[in-house]
Amino acid sequence: QEENQLIIDIGTNGELVLGNRHRLISCSCATGPALEGAQVAFGMRAAPGAMERIEIDPQTLEVDYKVIGRDAWRKFSRPREMQVKGICGSGILDLLAELYRAGIVDKSGAFNKKTLKGHPRFRINPDTNQSEFVLAWAEESGIGRDIVVTQKDIRQIQLAKGALYAGCKLMVKRMGIKKIDKVKIAGAFGTHVDRTKALVMGLLPDCEIEMIESVGNAAGDGCRAALLNVKKREEANWCSRNVEYIELTLEESFQKEFVEALQLPHMTDKFPHLKGIVPDEILNQ
Repeated sequence: QEENQLIIDIGTNGELVLGNRHRLISCSCATGPALEGAQVAFGMRAAPGAMERIEIDPQTLEVDYKVIGRDAWRKFSRPREMQVKGICGSGILDLLAELYRAGIVDKSGAFNKKTLKGHPRFRINPDTNQSEFVLAWAEESGIGRDIVVTQKDIRQIQLAKGALYAGCKLMVKRMGIKKIDKVKIAGAFGTHVDRTKALVMGLLPDCEIEMIESVGNAAGDGCRAALLNVKKREEANWCSRNVEYIELTLEESFQKEFVEALQLPHMTDKFPHLKGIVPDEILNQ
């Protein structure tokens, strides 16, 4: 391709490639296992009972969700039918974007106690002394307990998304370009990522939402192409020998970029394509 494309594989490590047919830059950033359900209080793998989609009403702050293994959303079901057990990766990405868009957390990721004052879903856990927001009540769960997101959980997700964004931004700078023409999210996990919410939480640099697409198991497809086509093997060989690798930890500005990327969607970078998706008063905090 002539256009500049960013390809992301999201997992415990975020693998990134940016470039076109003339130049390729790659890097790897430690996103940690938070996006795969680990280090999150009720995080779990993508199995029956896991929240895979989450929506929060910005007026009432009521939570609607869909679990793996059941087609109907919470609002179309009786509480006991949900049998929710936790949150998987795609639900975790939805969650941070929805908490921010509904004003439950502010730009820094901290719970907005002014907005949440007196709301039944917000509380301080007496055992841990941590703030938490209830996503599903015990009567809806399959484990007999309230499913919650804690302040610590939110910080873990911010660390993961901040590492990815910082890697993207440093590669764009190294490439010497102003914007990316297309973003492709690879991997089985990427198939289930909501592209709008990925942009809302600041997982990617600002771009038109139509430019973001999921490409499925690109590694598996690449293997099949290389096995069946000699020219593709030659192309893969050329790529592997010509791609430039950036060691992010050795980049002088990595720490600064990483800290700025922890905020939602970013500390200083503007996200004009979120206008109309996120309320102005929240986007311009």
